[in-house]
Amino acid sequence: MGVISEFKEFAIKGNVIDMAVGIVVGAEFNKIVQSVVSDLLMPPIGMLVGKVDFKDLFIDLSHSGARSLAEAKSSGAATVNYGNFITESIHFLIMAFAVFLMVKGINRLKRQEAAEAPVAPAADAAAPKP
Repeated sequence: MGVISEFKEFAIKGNVIDMAVGIVVGAEFNKIVQSVVSDLLMPPIGMLVGKVDFKDLFIDLSHSGARSLAEAKSSGAATVNYGNFITESIHFLIMAFAVFLMVKGINRLKRQEAAEAPVAPAADAAAPKP
């Protein structure tokens, strides 16, 4: 069997195609979660804690006197960007919760299918008793 035919067999298998679809859908789902965090959750949270944009929270290790993260980055100052860490942590928690809900739903469907599946009678039970 040639390399090309082996690759074709590998690429056409359902698992590879399912995995590719999952990766594409997962990447797009990530964009939605990122938007939920950045556009819907962080602005109200920022307003509650004093009109703060979390992505602009940083510690200037170089003591350059930069007033914003963009200014510090443009001057080459060393910074600890803890605001971005907060945003990414919230993003992770939402993503993990969404994946948890999906797995929970899939497991529930699997349990329902297993409960609804007809149970085949055992060979011993089908035999007439003397």
